[in-house]
Amino acid sequence: MTRIRLVCLFSLFTLALYGQNDRKAIRQGVQAYEDGDFSEAEVQFRKAGDLNQESFEAEFNTGAAMYGQEKYEETLKQYETLVDRTGDPKTLAHVWHNIGNSLLEAQQYEQSIEAYKNSLRLNPSDADTKYNLAYAKQKLQEQQQQQQQQNQDQNKDQQDQDQDQDQDQQQQEQDQDQQQQEQDQEQEQDQQQQEQDQDQQQQQQAKPQEISREDAERMLNAIQQQEKDVKDKVDKKKAAAAKVKTEKDW
Repeated sequence: MTRIRLVCLFSLFTLALYGQNDRKAIRQGVQAYEDGDFSEAEVQFRKAGDLNQESFEAEFNTGAAMYGQEKYEETLKQYETLVDRTGDPKTLAHVWHNIGNSLLEAQQYEQSIEAYKNSLRLNPSDADTKYNLAYAKQKLQEQQQQQQQQNQDQNKDQQDQDQDQDQDQQQQEQDQDQQQQEQDQEQEQDQQQQEQDQDQQQQQQAKPQEISREDAERMLNAIQQQEKDVKDKVDKKKAAAAKVKTEKDW
């Protein structure tokens, strides 16, 4: 899939110009890289860079070793510092190729596509870069489709949520209406009951009070007794008056 280059473009030249110290470290770094020990490779390449701070090869290969350790952000920064450090088109094409690889691994597909295009402008025949460019375009398309699907899912979820909220709101309004109707009905029934109670009370107040037969007999006896008492008093007074009149005539 993605292919990182471990460049030893300047091995013969740097050997003649700078001697054995940094070259030994670079060779050891290359060996460690080929053995898959990317951490040790980084150590050796950095060591070579310390011994020869002008070594483009050491800096380039340090980036390759970091890439092997999946330090993609650090790898990207490493290669970005090398863009202006070489005027050789093929070497600069390798730099842009590896920048594209780092961006690709970071899922920054649009930026990686541009990096690969920069590489191909400098080295149009590079098959690896062409492959990676096609792969980056495919990943970008998949990412866009995935994003589009996520947006659709989010929109659908939002629509479902809005629909649920509308249904809940309608149900609440229906419940409130029903509750209000029940309250109104209860109030109306209470009002009717109060009116009936008032009417019944008024009817009871207006209706003569009924008494039992025993009470009626007692009342009648009492009235008769009162009448008898009154009659007796009247009779006594008449009798007394007649007696007085008789005495005077005599």
